[in-house]
Amino acid sequence: MSTGLAIRGPRSLLRQIREAMAGGGPVQSRLDMAVQIIARSMVAEVCSLYLRRASGDMELFATEGLSADAVHVTRLSPGEGLVGEIVRLARPLNLSDAPHHPAFSYRPETGEDPYHAFLGVPLLRGGRTIGVLVVQNRTERVYADEEVEDLQIIAMVLAEMVAGGALPSSGPLKDVEIAPHKPERLKGVKFAEGLAFGTAVLHEAPVAPEQLLSDDSAAEETRLNIAVSALQNQIDSMIEGQHGLVGASFEVLETYRMFAHDRGWNRSLLEAVRSGLTAEAAVERVRSEHRARLGQARDAYLRERLHDLEDLNDRLLRHLSGDHGAVARVLPDDAILIARNLGPADILEYDRGRLKGILLEEGSTASHAGIVARALEIPCVGRLSGLRDRISQGDKVIVDAESGEAFLRPRPDVVAALDARMAVRAQRQAEFARLRDTPAYTRDGGKITLLMNAGLVVDLDILQETGAEGIGLFRTEFQFMVAEELPRFNAQTQLYERVLDVADGMPVTFRTLDLGGDKVLPYLEADREDNPALGWRAIRMGLDRPALLRLQLRALIAAAKGRELRVMFPLVASVDEFRAARALVDHEVAWAMRRGRPAPSKVRVGAMIEAPSLIWHLDALLPMTDFVSIGTNDLLQYMFAADRGNPRVADRYDPLSPPALRALQAIQQACADTGTPVSVCGEMAGRPLEAFALIALGYDHLSMPPGGIGPVKRMVLSCDREAARRGVTSLLKGATGTLRSEVETLARKLSVAI
Repeated sequence: MSTGLAIRGPRSLLRQIREAMAGGGPVQSRLDMAVQIIARSMVAEVCSLYLRRASGDMELFATEGLSADAVHVTRLSPGEGLVGEIVRLARPLNLSDAPHHPAFSYRPETGEDPYHAFLGVPLLRGGRTIGVLVVQNRTERVYADEEVEDLQIIAMVLAEMVAGGALPSSGPLKDVEIAPHKPERLKGVKFAEGLAFGTAVLHEAPVAPEQLLSDDSAAEETRLNIAVSALQNQIDSMIEGQHGLVGASFEVLETYRMFAHDRGWNRSLLEAVRSGLTAEAAVERVRSEHRARLGQARDAYLRERLHDLEDLNDRLLRHLSGDHGAVARVLPDDAILIARNLGPADILEYDRGRLKGILLEEGSTASHAGIVARALEIPCVGRLSGLRDRISQGDKVIVDAESGEAFLRPRPDVVAALDARMAVRAQRQAEFARLRDTPAYTRDGGKITLLMNAGLVVDLDILQETGAEGIGLFRTEFQFMVAEELPRFNAQTQLYERVLDVADGMPVTFRTLDLGGDKVLPYLEADREDNPALGWRAIRMGLDRPALLRLQLRALIAAAKGRELRVMFPLVASVDEFRAARALVDHEVAWAMRRGRPAPSKVRVGAMIEAPSLIWHLDALLPMTDFVSIGTNDLLQYMFAADRGNPRVADRYDPLSPPALRALQAIQQACADTGTPVSVCGEMAGRPLEAFALIALGYDHLSMPPGGIGPVKRMVLSCDREAARRGVTSLLKGATGTLRSEVETLARKLSVAI
């Protein structure tokens, strides 16, 4: 028989449970009363509550119908019995003849022999199963769908009562595992160098429902419908390019829209509300089910869809709370930001003074988050599988961006070891600070010019502190990526003028907009591309939309005001592209002069060598340029056909392999033959070992993230350039595989500080 009406009518059962759990008396008495109420209402001969202990065992905490002597005695090890099966699957188990199920585990002390019908549902908290609620009957039957639905709602209320502080955590609940609490060590990839220890802060932490049960289901249904409609309209607008998330890809937004309009998702929410939950509680319940089920999936695509659903649920909760935009976050002084992934604007929304580290479940070293973290010198580790499910808000965590690891809830001895390492690191930083004003000369007298990569206003504040001799790469697109609309002429001019003012006569090289590919702007329409990295981006976009590029060039010329202006174009793949881009610069300079506006004292125009095609056309390109700069990030990903933003293939090549080093050697030789100034501004310039190899190849201008200048300068001061040249040249002869270990051995043999 169906018991749905008992719950779905006046919802008296849910209120009775809430009153029983919130009442006075010992915890055990309250749990006993709760299972008695559930058994009576569900017309079940047995109702049992199992909770997870810290050991992972599921312990019988309360029962109506089984032997009372089995309470706190019966324990099922992880994966044992039908209860263990429910924990493993994180979904209900509905059986007509439980004793004959392969997973059935007979425990004589419980006295459950005569019971055949079995229905068990998980108690979910944050996607984790913290317990199991079971009802049983003697007769062989399958429980109806509405009964399963009812028991899931009851389990949600119980989970919130047990884990949400409604019951004292002492006594029987002292060792119940509500959230992960054991020390864990996760291996990832370092995105931004450094060490940090602090308190976990979840990025866009969901708004926790303050009330689970509603007094007016009709009103809650109306609230839910309004919020869902607003969410759908918001996502539709994103797709149309009217509003949006900075850096969100077309595919992600399409997935959002698909899920937001999904009838099954909407139906699940409505059913939960009609059963007596508030709209917020309904969202949390559906979220927990998705997290528990999809989190177990082996298929990477299904796990990725879970992340989409997470974001969707968070957005819906914010609509229900009346907050449709970003929420100002109050951070602890030692905040460690935890996220699945971050866009460039996301990090900038947090207080830099309190943000000590970042841990990401996804991302890559070349992702926007990695670039911004390095620019801000915030230790960052990414590609930490399962991070979000293993951590809770407020947990203590270590960001080890030297080894690429994260320590969750670390033991005291691990913290003590970290303190010692941080002290050593502080000594190294002090050493770098002492070297700030020391010119970077090799031991045999070679001058190496160390420049800084920048792109954020905050970078300018540390230019003088780094000891850099200028800005070798200013990424102008960051101003566009963190804005909600296209920056106007005055806004661009003010930024560029400020950069030149802070540089105070030191050279600054502005890279024109490098948009497209993975750098999508919400206010610029872009067609969907099968391969964005090889698509309509960078100089291609600028030449096809000359008004956008000319506006930027005009702002750069206006900002120079009698000073030297250095402009370079990204991803030039042919000589014709550079010729057309340079013509635009000449046109804008002439335009300013005709109107009597201050012109730069000198204009130098360069090209970024990122497309391998240019390596075989340098004889035609170099005479047309005033300088070139090598963007090793893109050049190497194109050479090795390995997307640097894709975690699965980002490590498929090594910059210290023969193909990469020989290509760099060829470019340097061509520039030397023509007298063309050349610099390296990719990530490898900021790593001491790779910089050692570049110097050995003949490069003397290196541009890098701020944090790389100290370590690279120390390396330069300890390096004999001629000995390095002979050693690396010898290694390249006949080499077949990566030379990383050989180059490192050479550096140590030459006593180079790497």
